[in-house]
Amino acid sequence: MIQFGASMVSWIANWTAASGRYAIGKAAAAGFDLIEISLPGDLDLGMDIQELKADLAEAGIDVRFSLILPQELHMPFYPEKALVHLKKAIDLVKEAGGSSLVGVLYTAIGVFTGAPCTDSERNTVIAVLTDACSYAAEGGIWLALEPINRYESYVLNGAEQTLDLIKEVDKDNLRLMLDSFHMNIEESNYYEPVIKAADKLNYLHIASSDRGMPGLDNVNWDELFKGLAEIKYSGALVLENFSSEVEALRGPTSLWRTSKYGADDLARGGLHFIKEKAYQYGLY
Repeated sequence: MIQFGASMVSWIANWTAASGRYAIGKAAAAGFDLIEISLPGDLDLGMDIQELKADLAEAGIDVRFSLILPQELHMPFYPEKALVHLKKAIDLVKEAGGSSLVGVLYTAIGVFTGAPCTDSERNTVIAVLTDACSYAAEGGIWLALEPINRYESYVLNGAEQTLDLIKEVDKDNLRLMLDSFHMNIEESNYYEPVIKAADKLNYLHIASSDRGMPGLDNVNWDELFKGLAEIKYSGALVLENFSSEVEALRGPTSLWRTSKYGADDLARGGLHFIKEKAYQYGLY
């Protein structure tokens, strides 16, 4: 069954006990089914996991966890350290009662060599992810890889490229995550990547091409939702937008211009839009 989610970055940049409760409350009040927590580099949420579970239960929403490897753990350079970090993140997800860890699990954003990913680097990533998936499977956790655009990484940029790597890892609990913002840069259309992914796709970031309001941009949303309908998509649709109201995110997300919409307007407007599209294409 489709779940509609919001990334915590709709309201906050960093998770602490206080900011986390604020974001959970905002997500619940806006009508989302779940909140996505972006794990910090040190994996410290600043609160006891039991507190987190209690806050989520009180708000009546679910949780998903995402991760981007820190630069000092860029997987092709530091495979052993990256694996240790992934295992710690998987342990946290399990303790929190989560089912998945998604995101940029294979690289650090902003680390480049000046050349395409080599066969040796790719094989390193495959080996580490194979071990990580085996470890995650013991706790009933699945992982999903998010390809990101060429200006952020050189390792995995497109859906087909990522699906090929997933096939080589050959673990049932390794899936694909797509992000409409990155797709707008790297894919020739929105339909074919979804169709090719089929049941390997079970997590999707809904993000406009300008990081603003979905539907008021140049993303071909009808192509995307047509594909989702054809594969009978039943995963999460998670809004990932950024407002310059959240000052701590201006630098990390390159929000050099003042956003047209406030954080709450973006969240509520984005949710309304994706629910309308999901309904239009029979997804719920």
